[in-house]
Amino acid sequence: MAILAEVRMEEPEDIAAEPQARPEELRILEALLFAASEPLDQATLAKRMPEGVDVKAALAQLQEEYATRGVNLVRVANKWTFRTAGDLAWLMTRESTETRKLSRAAIEVLAIVAYHQPVTRAEIEEIRGVVTSKGTLDVLLETGWIKPRGRRKSPGRPLTFGTTDAFLTQFSLETLGDLPGLEELKGTGLLDSRLPTGFTVPTPSDDPTLREDEEPLEPGDLDLALAPAVEPEEASHEEQASQEAASDEAGPSDVEAAAIDHTAGERSEDPAPEPDGSQAGDPDESTE
Repeated sequence: MAILAEVRMEEPEDIAAEPQARPEELRILEALLFAASEPLDQATLAKRMPEGVDVKAALAQLQEEYATRGVNLVRVANKWTFRTAGDLAWLMTRESTETRKLSRAAIEVLAIVAYHQPVTRAEIEEIRGVVTSKGTLDVLLETGWIKPRGRRKSPGRPLTFGTTDAFLTQFSLETLGDLPGLEELKGTGLLDSRLPTGFTVPTPSDDPTLREDEEPLEPGDLDLALAPAVEPEEASHEEQASQEAASDEAGPSDVEAAAIDHTAGERSEDPAPEPDGSQAGDPDESTE
């Protein structure tokens, strides 16, 4: 005999679901976050949303919708913003070229290296007549327009510098022989009409072979090239700043102009002798 058991089934109670934002409200919230130049907090968003919208719930819903997309809605410092998905960050990596200006001192040094290579730092300073700061050579080495060639066979074994293929490319030169010569510099007005007797423009060689007065480079020589030079104690920071501060954009004409006063060799900057008692007297005194 079958026994019928009365089973009382309890009907599940209705579970109150979280209120869902309407599509139009999500669109407004999405537009506000997308157009913002910086993360926005909840209070700022609430001021711009229609009245009665649960901004907190809408943000949670929008965050869930964007969780699997290429752009995620994230909370940073209690503010909300769109960010590229973390697993796709590698796609955003790119290299950019930074345009930099060379100081007038750097242009002068570059011109001296181009025409007088291989040349040492001391020789550059001798031609310019002023101390060459560490930063000037650093900039030219970083641009890749000059490089250490070797070491001079002289006391101290100083580094010698020369130009690179990148220098030729930058200034549209096929070889160093295409650097402007004396007549070209005259024709462009870059040379003073009153040139000293015997003035010539050096013609550098493209031969990368070290000269007889040079030795091969050693490991770590590039680091030494970037090391500061020993500068005279009497050279004040203000004097150096005045020599290095003027900045002009580098161009082929700048390099040509910088070579005007330097290609002849040393620059004479000896001060005029001060008159002594035997040369200048008091105008009020009479000579017997």
